[in-house]
Amino acid sequence: MTFCHGLKLTASDGKQRETNCANTEGLFRIIQSIPSPKAEPFKRWLAQVGYERVKEIESPELASARTREADRRMESTGQRRITIRTYGFLYG
Repeated sequence: MTFCHGLKLTASDGKQRETNCANTEGLFRIIQSIPSPKAEPFKRWLAQVGYERVKEIESPELASARTREADRRMESTGQRRITIRTYGFLYG
């Protein structure tokens, strides 16, 4: 199964070049397949975050607590939360 798809993107020289692109799931799958020891820290982090999100699905109050803690940390540094929404579209 291919996770990279060629899209024509504008290069720094202004020309359109076919570039391999992947969505978030595809990138994670690619990273998981890298046999290099240098990829291991990211793989462990990815597994930990995945585990935490599964726990939050089981206990939604954990997600609320994580959000409150993140908000507290952001307030202490003067940062503001920006919400980014992504939308999936089906064609066919």
